[in-house]
Amino acid sequence: MHAGPKNLITDVSGLRVGQAQDARLRSGCTVLTADRPFTAALHIMGGAPGTRETDLLAPDKLVQEVDALVLSGGSAFGLDACSGVADALRAQGRGFAVGDQRVPIVPGAILFDLLNGGDKIWARNPYYDLGQQAYLATSEGFALGSTGAGFGAATGYWKGGLGSASLILPSGLTVGALVAVNALGSVTVNDSAHFWAAAWEHDREFGGLGVSPQRATTDAPLPRKRMGEATTIAIVATDAALTQAQAQRMATAAHDGMARAIVPSHTPLDGDLIFAAATGEKPLTDPLTDTFQIGHAAAICVARAIARAIYEANPMPGDLQPCYRQRHGG
Repeated sequence: MHAGPKNLITDVSGLRVGQAQDARLRSGCTVLTADRPFTAALHIMGGAPGTRETDLLAPDKLVQEVDALVLSGGSAFGLDACSGVADALRAQGRGFAVGDQRVPIVPGAILFDLLNGGDKIWARNPYYDLGQQAYLATSEGFALGSTGAGFGAATGYWKGGLGSASLILPSGLTVGALVAVNALGSVTVNDSAHFWAAAWEHDREFGGLGVSPQRATTDAPLPRKRMGEATTIAIVATDAALTQAQAQRMATAAHDGMARAIVPSHTPLDGDLIFAAATGEKPLTDPLTDTFQIGHAAAICVARAIARAIYEANPMPGDLQPCYRQRHGG
């Protein structure tokens, strides 16, 4: 397996990503969409998730495809970004047809960044507008680090951010990940510069330091955030034709990548979750082998995307945490 030409989730043909952020608010959102509806699923492993329209992603529900997926800051307020995206889609004639009406299907998830120093006093929820702005800015290229849903994110030690990565399988299928990292846990081994995800790094994409020579401590680090402040939210995608059940299995397997890259992950204080998206462009040639490889690749992409999110974070006035490259270069 090797990284795609952009090393982004948009190496999955047909997908686009848009982002919007507000420096004064110190928060933002990220939208993934395509020209036509795509199969989606979800798996949640954290203890404190915040979501919208996720029940319909179960394989036994009526709607099998979505028009967009949203990752946002803002805690529960950030869910309104989905409304902005839905209205923008509806204005374009997109959505699930019910009689003469179109209802865009826009599931979303949020992370908590309300205590990061930004101006959180507003008369009208700002995330609706951020969602529309992000959707209208969607393209195949997008920035990493301090942008979109990761703009105001933080981890147990380092400033958080938004990351992405991709892989092309021997079968020709493509898998990618998009992650907003706001974790309670640590993405580096002990207090070193070495990422937990180093074993899966491609082409020095997060510094090329390799696996840590230190022995990892066996004690979990004490939380440096208060209850409810954390969460890592992600999307994994493929151009394979998957059923909703197969897509859910991809999301489930992808959580291995979160556990490889963040220690500890999936805590009672994190709302860790992963959406899956499948565009259906390429049929499976060997369903058992292909789905096994897709899940494995999704986990690798998530781990790499998490490290890239922290590595690419940029310093801003008022930061409460150091940026990785301020301390370790790169």
